[in-house]
Amino acid sequence: MLMEKLRTHHTRDIEPEEMADKNVNLAGWVHEVRDLGGICFVVLRDREGMAQVTLVKKKVDADFFNKAKKLMRESVISVTGTVKPEEKAPNGYEVLPDDITVLNESCTPLPLDTTGKVEAEMDTCLDSRYVDLRKPRTSAIFKIRHEVLKAVRDNFTREGFIETTTPKVVATATEGGTSLFPITYFDREAFLNQSPQLFKQILMSGGLEKVFEIGPIFRAEEHDTRRHLNEATSIDMESSFSDHFDIMETLENTIVHAYSQVKENASQQLEYLGIDLEVPETPFKRLTYSEAIDIINQYGKEELEWGDDLSTLSEHTLGEHVYNETGAHHYFIIDWPTEIKPFYAMPYEDNPEISKTFDMMHTRLELSSGAQRIHYYDMLKNRIENQGLDPDSFDFYLDAFGYGMPPHAGWGLGCERLLMTMLGLENIREVVLFPRDRRRLSP
Repeated sequence: MLMEKLRTHHTRDIEPEEMADKNVNLAGWVHEVRDLGGICFVVLRDREGMAQVTLVKKKVDADFFNKAKKLMRESVISVTGTVKPEEKAPNGYEVLPDDITVLNESCTPLPLDTTGKVEAEMDTCLDSRYVDLRKPRTSAIFKIRHEVLKAVRDNFTREGFIETTTPKVVATATEGGTSLFPITYFDREAFLNQSPQLFKQILMSGGLEKVFEIGPIFRAEEHDTRRHLNEATSIDMESSFSDHFDIMETLENTIVHAYSQVKENASQQLEYLGIDLEVPETPFKRLTYSEAIDIINQYGKEELEWGDDLSTLSEHTLGEHVYNETGAHHYFIIDWPTEIKPFYAMPYEDNPEISKTFDMMHTRLELSSGAQRIHYYDMLKNRIENQGLDPDSFDFYLDAFGYGMPPHAGWGLGCERLLMTMLGLENIREVVLFPRDRRRLSP
């Protein structure tokens, strides 16, 4: 069977007035069948949208009419027919069929309702993702995800970055701590990588100067919340001859470009989700860590001391305050205490207690962390020791700093958190095809 006989067009490709009375072949799934007695509507759904296939009992063969009425929802079909403009139909046309071929009949009952009229629990949707993806709302999310990642790549390329890939099986933890997934690597222990951080910095020593990576990271955190995952997609960059202020501008540009491209290229998907997307304005507001602590203590429900990390409650207090003041969802917290940031964060020369670091926040949660990095061998080794880590475990990393490491800075941005906040979703699992958390390892 030639595929061109199954499909000549997607549903969105058909221009009703230009293609009136022309023959087309459509292929997809049976979204709905509506039998009104003398007329039967079969709604065909493909990746791009829906088309109404109309059979009038008096004008078609009786067997053909009865066959259409009995089509099982979510069966795969191919329809050959004539285009007829119809304002009330999806996309402004209907197809008067000459033939409907069942390519594969669906089982019944379905694990969930693909029309969206009956809501399903999150676990049901994830267990049957292959059916859940057929819902226009769900597929819209992942088409938008595609647009976001495409926009990120385009923006980095436009700014002269080189895309790289780094190992996900490593011998040493990136940041220390216990949030690691150990694995057996032949006859020794290894770990799933928490971040490409150390390798990005090695590439700065290699002279690539500006690199980015989009790839998985793994965190064995105990959290089981609506905003945590144990496998996530991180968008990372590193840039030589740059400080933290330079890369904050890169981050702003990346966020704005992603929003702009989604608004421009995914209008149909945004409509499915009921979103009127606003593109953020730059520059994002910058608060020092000290200013953030003062705001939280003044307006929040908990008292923080200088040197404390921010709790979820504190982040909400701060985010609401910034939004009420500026009307903006995105902002930076800069100049964090050195001791609560990773060992590779560069302290200020005139005030070593404060580091050249930032977190980029959304009203709802943290999206990104970044910093100018330490590029001096001795200082970096001392910081590793001061944080209770063994420098010998970082030999492969430290060696790169002994042969001409330039000043450099970088950040990591959570892809799923970016999407979750962009689309106003309540559960981060909605933007992951097959999420991994403490309870879910399949599918």
